Amino acid sequence: MKLFLVAGEPSGDRLGAALMAGLKELAPDVVFDGVGGPLMQAEGMQSLFPMAELSVMGIAEVLPKYRHLKRRIRETAEAVLASGARALITIDSPDFCLRVARLVKAARPDLRTIHYVAPSVWAWRPGRAAKMATAVDHVLALLPFEPPYMTAAGMTCDFVGHPVVAEPLASEAERAAFAGGGPLLLALPGSRQGEVRRLAPVLGAVLGLLRARHPGLRVVLPTLPTLEPLVREVTAEWPVAPEIVLDPARKRGAFAAADVALAASGTVSLELAANGCPMVIAYRLHPVSFWLMKRAALIDTVTLVNLVSDTRAVPEFLGPACQAENIAPAVLALLVQGSERAAQEAAMRLTMERLGKGGEPPGLRAARSVLSVL
Repeated sequence: MKLFLVAGEPSGDRLGAALMAGLKELAPDVVFDGVGGPLMQAEGMQSLFPMAELSVMGIAEVLPKYRHLKRRIRETAEAVLASGARALITIDSPDFCLRVARLVKAARPDLRTIHYVAPSVWAWRPGRAAKMATAVDHVLALLPFEPPYMTAAGMTCDFVGHPVVAEPLASEAERAAFAGGGPLLLALPGSRQGEVRRLAPVLGAVLGLLRARHPGLRVVLPTLPTLEPLVREVTAEWPVAPEIVLDPARKRGAFAAADVALAASGTVSLELAANGCPMVIAYRLHPVSFWLMKRAALIDTVTLVNLVSDTRAVPEFLGPACQAENIAPAVLALLVQGSERAAQEAAMRLTMERLGKGGEPPGLRAARSVLSVL
């Protein structure tokens, strides 16, 4: 049985590799064609071209590569049709993947098309689901409340669990490396340069207010090697010098040992929940961008822990509210064993339970779902 998989960025490569491992366990005769990164290639795929060509974000980055990306979309669709695959499985990266799926579906309406990672139509632009349904037969969803949105648009959909539940947690030795001293705060200003530049001054101001109450405050800032020079630049004047962490083992230890986190909005909230680390979410946008987001939003919170647990236990300070004098009291409240901390701990446990913790690994669940529709 041949399947054609397409991933466009590192997170999709991780999802694809876990899915491929699950498929090989359940259907040993399966073989793969497609586009993937090093993890998918290690599972037995020879990538049609380097996946890194697709890992571009933002209009300024995409426009110079538009013709090249358009050619890659056409080449990928042609490769799918020539491969004799039983199904096309696209993984996240909807701008690229769904364009490939539309070309394939137009040429071969009978070929099964499966998309891994449902678009967040519950947050904004609900019409995307109906548009997606013209090219996709089946969806593998990461969040438990997503299937009804997909089925209402005419696709079948299974919740297969979020990959965060299968990620390794810190060993006791990794956690113990941070023992002792004052309160430990995780500073997480984001994974993109613009996010880091906008949020770093706010985080620095918050640390100044926190240090007045906790002179022994310690700060750890995990980041990516590509962002390290920028992070060192924007934190140079912080009132508490952060330990900048690149090593994955030390990052795991910090997540497990931290008393509280101050984080940019994003999936990092689920990583914090997996480690039981209470958090405050902050995010700065250009005023026009914030206004547009507020007009388009269908939800009253952007934090996934709040959405999955159906609570509002995690405080968030977005746009104009992202000010140090607003944020610092929320962080201080979580540094004691009070009602705010207890509510978050309960919400984090519920979130992980609903995302599939303790059950079958998401990659294996996704593989079962794929085989069920074939």
